[in-house]
Amino acid sequence: MHFSKKALAALIGSATSANGAILWDGRFDSSSMADLEAWSWSNAVGDYQNYIHGTGNITDYVALDSTYKNPADSGSALGAKITLDSTSYWEGQTMRRTELIPQTSAAIGSGKVYYHFSMKREDTNAPSINREHQICFFESHFTEMKSGWISGETGSSDPLLRWEVSATSQWSTNWTAGVWHNIAYGIDFSAGSVEFYHSTGSDALTLTVPAVSVSASSNGADWHLGVLELPVTGQTDGTEDFYFSGVYIESGSLTTSIAGPGGASGSSSSSSATSSVDSSSVLSSSVVSSSIPSSSPVVSSSIPSSSAAQLSSSSIIQSSPTSIAVAIQQSSIISSPSSSAKKSCTKNIASAIVTSSSVLSSAAPSTFVTSKKSCTKKASSASAIASSLAGNVNVAASSSMALTSAGVSSKPHTTVTMTITQTTSTTIASSAGATSTGGSSSGNIALYMQCGGKSWTGTGTCVSGSTCKAQNDYYSQCVSA
Repeated sequence: MHFSKKALAALIGSATSANGAILWDGRFDSSSMADLEAWSWSNAVGDYQNYIHGTGNITDYVALDSTYKNPADSGSALGAKITLDSTSYWEGQTMRRTELIPQTSAAIGSGKVYYHFSMKREDTNAPSINREHQICFFESHFTEMKSGWISGETGSSDPLLRWEVSATSQWSTNWTAGVWHNIAYGIDFSAGSVEFYHSTGSDALTLTVPAVSVSASSNGADWHLGVLELPVTGQTDGTEDFYFSGVYIESGSLTTSIAGPGGASGSSSSSSATSSVDSSSVLSSSVVSSSIPSSSPVVSSSIPSSSAAQLSSSSIIQSSPTSIAVAIQQSSIISSPSSSAKKSCTKNIASAIVTSSSVLSSAAPSTFVTSKKSCTKKASSASAIASSLAGNVNVAASSSMALTSAGVSSKPHTTVTMTITQTTSTTIASSAGATSTGGSSSGNIALYMQCGGKSWTGTGTCVSGSTCKAQNDYYSQCVSA
């Protein structure tokens, strides 16, 4: 019987750690590129679906090499360089895209799971700071990394790397060339929350942002490893490179070692690891219960993104002096890849996003550094906001007061209440040839969102001024009429 290096590493990991399980292993090895080149819908080999890229071959946009991985990631043989160039327009869209999607039937979209990856950039072919990049995202964009100038924000450039939850920035840091950022999304699909674990270089992952309430959902084929870049009028496309390694999804307990399961120092620690905050900025709209002393009252906040007001939020912290550290072990399970249904790929360019407040329990640092700029979002128009909401939706923002601690200022936020009502809802047949316009009233499917195609189960019409156009058998999207 023959095992790949990656499979052997996973088996070694299972012998040394008994409480975790690798649901899907996307770490790159010597067989990965051959699988990427051979993959098709009729020949679904390897760990990834790779249909989202430009008009060239997959090798024009994805390169694998041992120099492209985090040196501390001994569980991976190779890393990936993912490229955007002047040909990186997928299916005639105006956005440049190169993305890989897990190919698995494992339950990566249910229960409590951890999505692992490491990422970096270099000065050569550096990502533009003048364009928004959506990185390692889900279709609904409930959690993702972002870099560059965020569409709709003030100014025209932004050097930060951000972690966002439903289009609200929760953490950011200067994205320095050559620095590996190790990341794990701790997603609880049952409870509706997501945590952010982070470290740099070879340092072990730590809980950097405690669980944030979110509407978390996935069909198991809609997480994108790679980059979607939004266009900016008047700018010339440049070649941009993004580097990734240590990509896998696990359940059970979090592996904090960057070596990963089966790596040279593949240790594991509990997902209740104590929070830490470096010079990065942490922003949160959730109410957090944390392991630090405080006499501040808990104040709930529910912060939407809207064009009516620019809002920012700070974590409200109430705590008791206690800490938890639990040593655990982890096992690895190898699941054989199988074909999964294709999921369309869309982007909400302008929408009203509501993050509901909740009380969450986690270990957290005594100080949340908020010296970086707060995240504010603006939709381009009232119709653009309405286009992202189906049915009657009430969007409300409640004021919050940040916990005052040494070196951190306290600033109240304005209360804004806005009600948006949208009632038009018409079913579009799930066929490749489906076409529809928004009619005389604004529809509920935003520009560039999916509106038809095989396996699509959604309903609605495109917003006014756009038409549902078939891109292929599986994907129709709202485009400008």
